[in-house]
Amino acid sequence: MGTAFRLKTVAVAAFLAATAYLPLTAHAGLFDDEEARKAIMDIRSKIEALQRDVANKSDKNSALTLSDRNDNLQSQISALRGQIEVLTNEITNAQQRQKDFYVDLDARLRKLEPQQVTVDGQSAAVGIPEQQAYDAALSQFKGGDYKGAGNAFGDFIKRYPQSAYAASAQYWQGNSLYAQRDYKGAIAAQQNVVKSYPDNPKVADALLNIASSQAELKDKAAAKKTLEQLIAKYPGTPAAQTAKDRIASLK
Repeated sequence: MGTAFRLKTVAVAAFLAATAYLPLTAHAGLFDDEEARKAIMDIRSKIEALQRDVANKSDKNSALTLSDRNDNLQSQISALRGQIEVLTNEITNAQQRQKDFYVDLDARLRKLEPQQVTVDGQSAAVGIPEQQAYDAALSQFKGGDYKGAGNAFGDFIKRYPQSAYAASAQYWQGNSLYAQRDYKGAIAAQQNVVKSYPDNPKVADALLNIASSQAELKDKAAAKKTLEQLIAKYPGTPAAQTAKDRIASLK
């Protein structure tokens, strides 16, 4: 009876040790990788201990009882191995989610990186939102929405005053105002191009637009003076040739 009692005590202890880890399954999703790995190692240690108990408990006089206990312990070992599979799968899924997150983050950051573009013959770095804002405003102008385009170019200049597109935005804002017959506003916008960006290729066209606005305001003297200034400063440009033709019509 002493031997049977000791075996019973050992079996109960083994059973309690095994079942102590059963709640891990319910909480496996809450573990991080390191916690899951530690849990797996603990479970494996318990499996090894249970297997040693099964191997050591070989009492011939209690073969049937030990067989029942052996089946019970083997069942607990299988359950623990199942928990290891669950935790291993959680680790794999967590690693994949982390990898996918960083891949997606890298793709998003690349979309926000400035791109090298050529603006008015010069290479410049332009951010994606900046490029999109300029393109949207220019698309409005080309679509005939001159009021919307004028407002959009004005907003662009305020948001990106140092942009490589700043001179062009100012120029197209002047054209948008001219198209709305706001000739004074057009003159002011194009004068900003001439003063702020004297080396920009659009200055000659800005002067031509100023002369056209002055002519619309019936100020022929001012228009003629602007055209002469254009011809003198930018003699080889298409705008200068157009200026020569217009001077004749102002006489």
